[in-house]
Amino acid sequence: MMSTAMSPAAQAQTLLLFAGIGGALLVASLIGFLLKLKVGLATPHSVIDNLNSRIKAWWAMVVVIGLSFVFGEAGVIVLFFLISFFALREFITLAPTRAGDYHALAASFYIALPLQYLLIWFDWYGLYSIFIPVYGFLVLAILATAGGETTRFLERAAKVQWGLMICVYCISHVPALLTLPIPGYEGRNLLLIAFLVIVVQSSDVLQYVWGKLLGRHKIAPQLSPSKTVEGFVGGVASATALGGALWWVTPFAPWQAALMALAINLMGFLGGLVMSAIKRDRGVKDWGQMIEGHGGMLDRLDSVCFAAPIFFHLTRYWWVA
Repeated sequence: MMSTAMSPAAQAQTLLLFAGIGGALLVASLIGFLLKLKVGLATPHSVIDNLNSRIKAWWAMVVVIGLSFVFGEAGVIVLFFLISFFALREFITLAPTRAGDYHALAASFYIALPLQYLLIWFDWYGLYSIFIPVYGFLVLAILATAGGETTRFLERAAKVQWGLMICVYCISHVPALLTLPIPGYEGRNLLLIAFLVIVVQSSDVLQYVWGKLLGRHKIAPQLSPSKTVEGFVGGVASATALGGALWWVTPFAPWQAALMALAINLMGFLGGLVMSAIKRDRGVKDWGQMIEGHGGMLDRLDSVCFAAPIFFHLTRYWWVA
């Protein structure tokens, strides 16, 4: 890995950031408890119960991410390797497979996935940036022919390619942020990951909140019936303001942090629509049941999948010397 150990200033900023997140979750937990107390602790209430289960899941996710930060770059890379593995498993499980897909699936899980993260570990940008979209794209199609099955061949080959692109290639750009040698920002790259995850995930939450408060007009009823124009505008605007306020953990000026936040919030929203379209095509509501209150791994990371590569390349293009 090229990046250095976290500097004392970065450690202080990280602790302050996680303290703020913890404080926000404490407030959310208190609000959720009071709302539940109002309707009765033993009385079922779909909206409040869903809210509380989401808050509990957020506590768990913050703890896991915080622990990975404690172990530094190695911890973050291992964490996102596991996230990619479980996300790919969810994606492949949801799509129909045949015996002829065995070789392509085995190569995806046991060769492409670990090799992509090894390339990031060794900071081989020239290869990890093209390994899956070039070599993986070609080799997986070739391996799909090994079984000799032609039934729905195009659909089957595209399914594995899409799964690898979204679940491995896109998600791997989160830990790839650790490899960026940004002048004057040495030892602080973990904070870039925190910025990306906090802003994009906050956008999801705030879109939900604004939608519940003011939502009247459906923005994409066939793809995601719960999303509204009001929720989209309010959520993206609020999360963009949050991104601007978090400029101090980034190499960006306040206005640059706000623009970066706007870009990844828009990509996160559009990515969520794409992933919803896939779920609707498969006739399911969630990718899985791995995370209580949040569905599967991909239900929580669908927006990050699309935002991460854009954030990585914008940062690399404008801030890496």
